[in-house]
Amino acid sequence: MTQSTKTHWNTIYQNKKTTEVSWFQEKPTISLELIAALELEKSAAIIDIGGGDSLLVDFLLAEGYSNITVLDISEKAIAKAKERMGNQAHKVQWIVSDVLDFMPKNSFDVWHDRAAFHFITSQSDVAKYMECCNNTLVANGTVLLGTFSKTGPKKCSGIPIVQYSEATLTSLFAPWFKKQSALHHVHQTPFETSQDFLFCSFKKQP
Repeated sequence: MTQSTKTHWNTIYQNKKTTEVSWFQEKPTISLELIAALELEKSAAIIDIGGGDSLLVDFLLAEGYSNITVLDISEKAIAKAKERMGNQAHKVQWIVSDVLDFMPKNSFDVWHDRAAFHFITSQSDVAKYMECCNNTLVANGTVLLGTFSKTGPKKCSGIPIVQYSEATLTSLFAPWFKKQSALHHVHQTPFETSQDFLFCSFKKQP
């Protein structure tokens, strides 16, 4: 992604309240249920890609998870999340980076992304994303991916996205990951509109 992309997201997070963006969730129920289904130790390393100022991290901390990382391209988003969380913010590892430039120092048990993947439109960048996933996760680690489905929006925040089907995602991840589950979810935005999402869980192969 380019510097203009970073500027775009910084402008949005600087000018809009958390509840004024289409992706806002009062409680990220689907993500929480998918993570709970993994029956992880509370010390498991979880990274939220494109987490911005999502409330997922708040709920994970409340449920006792203690090794959480949030990555976002926008420092404004990260700053807002830290401010919201107050004295809880130090319990989270915060990373300002484009996911395509991410060079992790540690491995993770769970890679969660409900925000970034569908914005990656070139095949070479998708391949780069997949390679980062594979290199970052531990053996038998899990990718939890939420993307716009084939009946979802074609743009988000004015930026073109890629819509995905279950079959397409399964094929993309097949070289390194095996699909564990898939479900469709209709997200109700704060503006009383609907967005169709596809959530898939993939396990890293030995």
